[in-house]
Amino acid sequence: MLKNARVPVLGIAAWSGTGKTTLLVQVLDQLAAAGYAVGVIKHAHHSFDIDHPGKDSYELRKAGARQMLVASRARVALVRERANEQEPRLDELLAMLDQDALDFILVEGFKAERFPKIEIHRPGLGMPPLFPADSSVVAIATDGPLAVATTLPLLDLNRPRQITDFILTYLGRTSPGRVRRQV
Repeated sequence: MLKNARVPVLGIAAWSGTGKTTLLVQVLDQLAAAGYAVGVIKHAHHSFDIDHPGKDSYELRKAGARQMLVASRARVALVRERANEQEPRLDELLAMLDQDALDFILVEGFKAERFPKIEIHRPGLGMPPLFPADSSVVAIATDGPLAVATTLPLLDLNRPRQITDFILTYLGRTSPGRVRRQV
């Protein structure tokens, strides 16, 4: 499974366009307000840049830097160029996080990988549900009735608090996040 996970990991998986990021923003806001330190790994199906042409870090990377680390007193960002044609595995990415500073990790995407995840399903979009073929789905957040019967917990996609509460219960977190020392 996920050998590089040292803290609990739970995913949000769905077809594109179902609102994974929108839901995660709402859930993360609630988790942060409750004092949890949450890491997020998001899968992108395409090349991306975290900065833009004209910025020093962008120009240095485009000039040939295989790794570009940008740091300030407020944040650090590392961009690594990958020669590999294959998508990175979730377990590989988990090893890159400072898990000692986290209570748990939420993952957006990686729907084809086997790890615990909540499926977002919007029947109105006409896409088939993932859960019948994916035994690692632990709950379904939906905005309508399912066409396929299930014994999995059903969560109301329009009630982010309910989903946040499920996440905390599933991960065994019933009290606020740990108090962290400033590094």
